[in-house]
Amino acid sequence: MLERVAKAQEKLSSKVREVPLEKIERIGAVDASYRENLARVGFVVCTYPECDVIKMKTLEVEVTFPYIPTFFFLRETRPILMASKGENFDVLLVEGHGKAHPRRYGLASHIGVVLQKPTIGVAKKLLKGAPPGSYAKVGKVYVSVGNLVTLEDAIAVVSQVLDETGYPKPLKLADRLSKGKIK
Repeated sequence: MLERVAKAQEKLSSKVREVPLEKIERIGAVDASYRENLARVGFVVCTYPECDVIKMKTLEVEVTFPYIPTFFFLRETRPILMASKGENFDVLLVEGHGKAHPRRYGLASHIGVVLQKPTIGVAKKLLKGAPPGSYAKVGKVYVSVGNLVTLEDAIAVVSQVLDETGYPKPLKLADRLSKGKIK
């Protein structure tokens, strides 16, 4: 089954489009944490570039797919889509890779293709086999194109919202929400 999914990822990678971002006023961020078969998703919308919080929410969703490296999108897509449904943002930071994925189609790309909204992949570590030139180190994270954004714009956006530790503020809030550290 995973071989078929890998082929589908490679095929879907052709749907990822790199286009310059237009005016950004709202930046969204999403992250999930897990306890057994339950995903708790933190979703945040902030002003850009100030990072003043407009909205924060959490959602708990039962997951049915196990964690398998490079197939993360199978586990997180449903919870992230449920959390972001109907939300108003101009670009979404996704805790996960976009084109910096061995098959050039990670979680951030999948979310962007499904939502047809600009997404940026933000990850703490690179995956083995990440294509050269598909990512950049910004602060403490690796940034890549999800969908409907150029790598240059992704770098610029993330650079504008880094906190003092070198991590994107909206994504840190989403992470803390997902772990129940803030309400």
